Amino acid sequence: MSLTMLLLLIVIGLASGMLSGMVGVGGGLIIVPALIFFLAFSQKEAQGTSLGILLLPVGILGVLQYYKQGYVDIKVVLLVSLGFVLGNYFGSKLALSLPEEKLKKIFAIFLIVIAVKILFIDKYSKENKRQTTDKEQTNNTH
Repeated sequence: MSLTMLLLLIVIGLASGMLSGMVGVGGGLIIVPALIFFLAFSQKEAQGTSLGILLLPVGILGVLQYYKQGYVDIKVVLLVSLGFVLGNYFGSKLALSLPEEKLKKIFAIFLIVIAVKILFIDKYSKENKRQTTDKEQTNNTH
């Protein structure tokens, strides 16, 4: 492994770890695109590598920080983890059965949908919720 590749892998890990700790993302949204873009991994190699990283307890220090502040519901973690394990099994079987190009397109569409939702849809739903709450408070005072 070259020094450049070694440094890129460490930087990808640092960036995904920082973003994961800050906003709760890392694997699919950061690591997969970074491995493809910077190190020319195939879609399947990047996804498999990302899953390999997630299977190890790499986020334990960040989780402990959130847990200490009361922001981790252990029951939710266990239930979602159970679903994640089952979904991961079936999702990986499906992904490995698809052609590389189709998998890339699915991944790209996923990223676009998430970006549009974050940029536009969440904003409007919060504004509508705020307006509805304001109207309800006004009606209740009359």
